[in-house]
Amino acid sequence: MPEILVLYYSRGGSVARLARLVARGIEEVDSMRARLRCVPPVAAVTQQAAPPVPEDGAPYVEKQDLVECVGLALGSPTRFGNMAAPLKHFIDGLGSEWASGTLVGKPAAVFTSTSTMHGGNETTLLTMQVPLLHHGCVLVGIPYTEPALNTTRTGGTPYGASHVAGLQDDPQPSDEEATLARALGRRLATIAGKLA
Repeated sequence: MPEILVLYYSRGGSVARLARLVARGIEEVDSMRARLRCVPPVAAVTQQAAPPVPEDGAPYVEKQDLVECVGLALGSPTRFGNMAAPLKHFIDGLGSEWASGTLVGKPAAVFTSTSTMHGGNETTLLTMQVPLLHHGCVLVGIPYTEPALNTTRTGGTPYGASHVAGLQDDPQPSDEEATLARALGRRLATIAGKLA
């Protein structure tokens, strides 16, 4: 059965919850499955390598996951209007996949979480799309025909799903944020099915 890779980095749990909602939306489309994977943390000074399998949550991504997927959803917390270093570190290591065209023609979507309403969630989504364009992905967003995009007072953008965690770092998405994350997953899966 075709699988869409839902790849993310999450530190406080917000992005992990969005990832599960995007995956749920993917699996609401007949004959599509989600493959949840995460990237390990990185540090400027490494004393110990990350374990090969996280103690909880999704397993770490392997480059073979990119080969086997029919689409990609990429998620990261917002760091000063950009994706977090662990996800960027993983993407920066995909030179051979870029050269061989591993992701060319595959649909891709992005999602993020930030602490404040104007904390850079839209710029994070847009900057996450740039390397996907270089890889030849077909970008998928959320159209305004999705009613929750017009009514949300929290996260959610046409560029991708988003969550506003607030200063207390609440990882629980609002009803609108959850609806939009699932809608993004369904849209990604529907387009992946048409392209496959």
